[in-house]
Amino acid sequence: MDARYIEQLVREVIKQMSNVAGEEHTPAAEARAQVEKTGCDLQPGKDYPLAEKRPELIRTATGKKLEELTIENVLNGRITPQDVRITPDALLMQARIAEACGRKQLAQNFRRAAELTGVPDERILEIYNALRPYRSTKAELLAIADELEQKYGARINAAFVREAADVYERRGRLRTA
Repeated sequence: MDARYIEQLVREVIKQMSNVAGEEHTPAAEARAQVEKTGCDLQPGKDYPLAEKRPELIRTATGKKLEELTIENVLNGRITPQDVRITPDALLMQARIAEACGRKQLAQNFRRAAELTGVPDERILEIYNALRPYRSTKAELLAIADELEQKYGARINAAFVREAADVYERRGRLRTA
């Protein structure tokens, strides 16, 4: 497959992602709301990197403070793999900083990543493979979008998959049943 074609396809899909509207009460939406409720005005020069300049804002998925992530705690078993996974709120704070720098696409990438923290890793890999050209029918891609939105509250990613389905359809890149 031609690299220019893939780049153009990705740009077209990304361009449409900013047109997502609506808000639900889902885990991803709640994480977004929680970060917005902190009331902290994150500023790139003052607050970035968060781990150094605003460590009090960072919590693990299990609620541990950043200062608790030490080698000693790893060795004595107080830190588990779940403790070192990135959280949606950390990603959303990074998105706010990126947006404040004028890096809207990076901010959108952080928001998509925040949504995907609630999706099991194995499912993410399945979705990735389904999004490759000629791997899925339009109905299969739309079902994935519905799953992302309804089961995981990942509305931005659902819009991405729907847009990919439309683009693939226009360009003849869908698998035929």
